[in-house]
Amino acid sequence: MRACCERDLFSTGEASDRMEDGEEVGGTRTGRVVAEICEDRGRGQTGRANQGAQKTATAGTGARIRGKEAGAPRRRRVMSLNSKLRLQAAGFTHASASAMALSDYLVTDDLTILLGLITASVFLLYNLYKPQSLVHPILLGRQSDVGRVRNPGESAVHRNYGTGLMGRFPLRPTREVQTLLDLVKPEYDAPRTLWSTKITNPQLRERAAAFGTGLLRAGLTHDSNVLLLLNDSIEFLITDIALASHSIPSFTLTSPSLLSSVLDNHPPTAIVIDAGFLPNVLELIYDTNELSHHVVIVVGEPDSKALEQAAEQIKLVRWSDIEEEGKRGEKLTSPTPDPNDVFTVSFYEDHNGQLQGAQLSHQNLTAGVTTLRGLLPLSNPLTALDTIVSAYSLSTSFGRAIAYTALYEGTSFATTNSTRLYKNDDVVVPPGLPDLFSTKSLPLPSPTIVFAKPEHLNALTASIISEAEKSLAFSFAWRHKMAGVLDGYITNQSLWDRLVFDGARTKVLGDSASTIRGIVVSGGTLDDHALTPTRIALSIPFVHAHTHPLVTAPRTPDAALAHVGPPTINIEVKLVGVDDAALEKGADPVGHVHVRGPIVGRLLAVSDDAEDGADAAGEEPWVPIGHNARVQTNGSFKVWPVGK
Repeated sequence: MRACCERDLFSTGEASDRMEDGEEVGGTRTGRVVAEICEDRGRGQTGRANQGAQKTATAGTGARIRGKEAGAPRRRRVMSLNSKLRLQAAGFTHASASAMALSDYLVTDDLTILLGLITASVFLLYNLYKPQSLVHPILLGRQSDVGRVRNPGESAVHRNYGTGLMGRFPLRPTREVQTLLDLVKPEYDAPRTLWSTKITNPQLRERAAAFGTGLLRAGLTHDSNVLLLLNDSIEFLITDIALASHSIPSFTLTSPSLLSSVLDNHPPTAIVIDAGFLPNVLELIYDTNELSHHVVIVVGEPDSKALEQAAEQIKLVRWSDIEEEGKRGEKLTSPTPDPNDVFTVSFYEDHNGQLQGAQLSHQNLTAGVTTLRGLLPLSNPLTALDTIVSAYSLSTSFGRAIAYTALYEGTSFATTNSTRLYKNDDVVVPPGLPDLFSTKSLPLPSPTIVFAKPEHLNALTASIISEAEKSLAFSFAWRHKMAGVLDGYITNQSLWDRLVFDGARTKVLGDSASTIRGIVVSGGTLDDHALTPTRIALSIPFVHAHTHPLVTAPRTPDAALAHVGPPTINIEVKLVGVDDAALEKGADPVGHVHVRGPIVGRLLAVSDDAEDGADAAGEEPWVPIGHNARVQTNGSFKVWPVGK
């Protein structure tokens, strides 16, 4: 038995050694096999020993005693090795169980594979087809081209980055357009609607020629000047074109409160007036005691009592009679005006409350039309299918440039009720949406381009968001639209527009919700925090511009004000009165705005802030506009009135 145990012990030791060396051993099974072999051999030895038990009792007893004493260490060694084998086998079994448990998690089926493929596809599509920014960030970081030098106390000269410091300012939309009349292209004979009148360009030119002939036959000459006290209408356009064609300057007022000052300081030769405002003007004319110097041309049917009273003291004729007179016989013509000739003076009140007059030449207006055509994205320019609605009176420089842009492009055109300056009643036009929607009463196609004011934009944005908030998906839609704005991408064709915002826009705008594709806002200050909600609510190209009575187009630029971008393509801007020390430390330039360029008119009365010697040096003078501005790092401007 000892020999058996020794052999077993040897074999067991070898197995243990092999296990320690990394060989695969049966673990618990090995220990069990060793025990069974020892037990079988032990029974065989015991049987043979019993046959001679009596002969060797004493010797056997001694041998067993010695065997116990000598085999005790071996048995302890066997037991120790068996315990070691059991522990190693237990660890091996646990590792096998862990491996099996991990494999259970990897077991899948067709549905899991399908869901995984769908998830991967959605992820790839989202990243591959994610819309790119509409404007590259590099372009947004440098919107103005800045001069390399500056004078003490002044900022450097800023121009639009697209024009550059060495580029020439665009003066006209095409080479053929030199004067105001050229903007009414005779080859375009498609009818369009101006306010409530459907007319073609040849018909408009014919009526303007007839009215101009009638004015010349009524006694007006090139030395005359005509005061236009007309609300926005087709009669205003016809009168303006007729006077400009014969080089007869016209006067316009940005506010009726300036009428008395203009009559006193710049008495006109003739007055073209709306019939409803005639009684107010007659009182002022009587007070000036210059009744014989005025010819009054009335648009519409005046009050019979006022007509009888006026006929006794002044020369009063109807506008329609002048036009009919011009249609008879041969049309009278005049030499073609020079593009630099002044054709109108727009009177306004400056920031000091003084009367100022902006002299505008043909070139000023053609340059203004060129600028306005470039405000909207070039990928979707103005066409004859558009309808322009404006909240700016034709008596202002900006409003007149908008109207002639519509004439040049062949679009339909109208203005809102708030542009009516001359009224015979005290009816107040409600601001905001009622005024913006006032053109719905006219036989116009739905508007596509809107020139609005900040109060219109704020009311429109608030109404659309208020309607959109009624949807249960508003919060999700707002987050996704906001993410698009932050990425520089705006669209009104997304899923969230169809689910939430399209319905809100339709409730507020009606049929115009699907046609308006651009909006330009000017004529006041706009808070910076209002820009993002406006972009989300409207989701169309939106331009925030800064205008001035001296300028026929926007001068696209405190912390709460929204920026107005860079200067437009045909104007340059500098700031006067800046802090040189702050500029040297890297601060943004802040000062009084001075402008010059082909869209800037000349002041009728020289301002105290005008620069001396500019004309003598052969350069165009810089014109102060009475506003302060800050030039931001990216070349955009923030502009506010003096004293704000």
